[in-house]
Amino acid sequence: MERAEYERMHEVEDRMWWYRGLRTLVAGLLDSAMARSAAAGPVLDAGCGTGGMLLKLGRAVAGRPTLGLEYDSVAASFAAAKAGRPVATGSVNELPLADGVLGAYVSLDVLCHGGVDPALALNEAHRCLGAGAIAVFNLPAYGWLLSAHDRRVHNVRRFTSGQARTLLARHGFRVLRSTYWNSLLFPLMLLHRLIERRDAESDVHDYPRWLDRFFSTVLAVERSAITAGLNLPFGGSLIIVAERNG
Repeated sequence: MERAEYERMHEVEDRMWWYRGLRTLVAGLLDSAMARSAAAGPVLDAGCGTGGMLLKLGRAVAGRPTLGLEYDSVAASFAAAKAGRPVATGSVNELPLADGVLGAYVSLDVLCHGGVDPALALNEAHRCLGAGAIAVFNLPAYGWLLSAHDRRVHNVRRFTSGQARTLLARHGFRVLRSTYWNSLLFPLMLLHRLIERRDAESDVHDYPRWLDRFFSTVLAVERSAITAGLNLPFGGSLIIVAERNG
């Protein structure tokens, strides 16, 4: 992304309903999965952007320390300052880590990026995770929904649940949980995509307080359903909890 996009993300991510909802959902699913995993080692936020998820995770998850990795040096500096955690500069296509050292791997809207090779990234994640370690992936859903926002943030692919499951299985992961989310708001998202201009701005911005509160409440309802074990059949995003095989 351009520096301006990183600066915008850094400025608004902790206030914006979508980021807050995503991070709360991921943190809960990750903590639950890691509580049942015997794998040791730190939790890596791989492609941590400007640090919002790393801040949400805190210093440790289920007793394992946290750290970040970000390709862009500007974003990495924002992330380290915001989260107060170690952040390395590097690519998910070639992790600067030894084999089997990680207890968990978090990847939020990274495999969709134009600078990422999903096969290489997953091979590297598999290499660096210990046996039985946990990986959580968030992915934008449905290739036909590629939008002006995607172009602004250099996303070049979106996924169905079946595509993501096949990809993960091919690279040594066993899917423990897969569900779409941002489902109740999906009709509004679809309408927005149909009417937006090709040169529209990114969706990352401040929303009116009342609208942000409404969207946050809707995501909280979905999160309660997902936490209770319900897998949603469609939505704007897809979240997957997986385990490293072998």
